[in-house]
Amino acid sequence: MSAVVQRVLPAIPVTEVPVAGGGFFPVRRVYCVGRNYVDHIREMKEADERDPAVLLSETAGRRGAGRHAVPYPPFTSDFQFEAELVIAIGSGGRDIAVADAPDHVWGYAVGIDLTRRDRQRDARDLRLPWEVGKSFDASAPCGAIASTRDGRHFKGGIITLSANGTERQRGDIGHMIWSVPEVIAQLSKQVTLGAGDLIYTGTPAGVGPVVPGDLIVAHIDGLPPLTITIAPLEA
Repeated sequence: MSAVVQRVLPAIPVTEVPVAGGGFFPVRRVYCVGRNYVDHIREMKEADERDPAVLLSETAGRRGAGRHAVPYPPFTSDFQFEAELVIAIGSGGRDIAVADAPDHVWGYAVGIDLTRRDRQRDARDLRLPWEVGKSFDASAPCGAIASTRDGRHFKGGIITLSANGTERQRGDIGHMIWSVPEVIAQLSKQVTLGAGDLIYTGTPAGVGPVVPGDLIVAHIDGLPPLTITIAPLEA
């Protein structure tokens, strides 16, 4: 008779994102792409426009569709928004070919990659990894995921973000330096992708700071919008 295995800590809840039309998408890991729109590279003055995209990992914090509150994080005085197209991976793999990459996509969503910009700049200047600026609790809220059952994949489409009713970002998915299939293929050379992974694909120009009380709405043509409010830092 086999012994019963006891956990030494309570089971860790699985982070899930709502699916458009019903259901939930369990999140395994979160990755984000930096420097994927030329206009954003130019506004940040960060790198040569021909440099490879930066690929980072983030924490799987609280996520969800609809209007919800995101706490202003500690260790920053320059907290900024970045509207992004999010890829939801349905089947994983390693060294995925660009031509095969769309077959690994379960769906797409609107995301906001929130950033401690001052900490990111500090890390950049010291030639250190950017995670301190990108990876923290609730750092990347994600809207409802729309599946690709209709065969639609995003090669273009308007992406916008407004803050308190004023449009701050406007771009086109078609202006990404690295396309969705190229992002998946490149990331799968570095890590083994798995079902449940989310990939934030970069942001166009117009990023800017937010403060508690701000209402942020991100939109991509053909996807459910994402609305968040910035809440005071939690005690």
